[in-house]
Amino acid sequence: MTLDVHLFPCLSDNYGLLVRDRATGAVAAIDTPDADRILEELAALGWGPLGQVLNTHWHPDHTGGNEALKAATGCAIHGPEEVRRAAPLDHEIRDGDSVQVGDTRLDVIAAPGHTLGHVVFHDPEGRTAFVGDVLFTLGCGRLFEGTPEQMWASLSTLMTWPDETVIWCAHEYTAANARFALSVDDRPELRAHVEALRVRIDAGQPTVPTTLGDERRFNPFLTAGDAATFAHRRAAKDDFRG
Repeated sequence: MTLDVHLFPCLSDNYGLLVRDRATGAVAAIDTPDADRILEELAALGWGPLGQVLNTHWHPDHTGGNEALKAATGCAIHGPEEVRRAAPLDHEIRDGDSVQVGDTRLDVIAAPGHTLGHVVFHDPEGRTAFVGDVLFTLGCGRLFEGTPEQMWASLSTLMTWPDETVIWCAHEYTAANARFALSVDDRPELRAHVEALRVRIDAGQPTVPTTLGDERRFNPFLTAGDAATFAHRRAAKDDFRG
């Protein structure tokens, strides 16, 4: 892995993510839920100046700090065109592009479903991915704009990566996701996995990052197998009150 990654809580259930290229010291923020928290964490870490913001999608809890961070640091803001709906954007990125954080190349991959313009950032060499609200520990994002078919295609793209890929997602939703997962799957292996996650939650520890291998085995949305089953499970999760 060529990046140092620092995760910290923001807002009510978001995570902030700061990354630093080990070779050059270049620093970027993955999304900007809270500019003040990001600047505080940068100062506490003693990392170099913030050079870039990498937005995954336009929602305000992911772009709300863009303007203040730009003013405070002069950072360059990269993201899909839809970010302009909510916040400043310097460089529009599309599927197939790449962004350099120092010597680390992050591939830009379109992942519509949660929003139509959502992208993820993938470091294939370091087997690391920053997935915003597409995939969560034992869950996936709500379909605010896209269709089940689009989201299933996005998740299927992620599932082509190696099991060792470290998945950094943007929210701590695991407790609720685990309850739903157990409602559709009663395998002993899943129950043991959920229990291990609950120990972390009860200790106040994050359940992020996860690995693609764990999600492929236990996440009810990745085990769906096809778009129709995924659509049924996503609708059931929206109505779930367990």
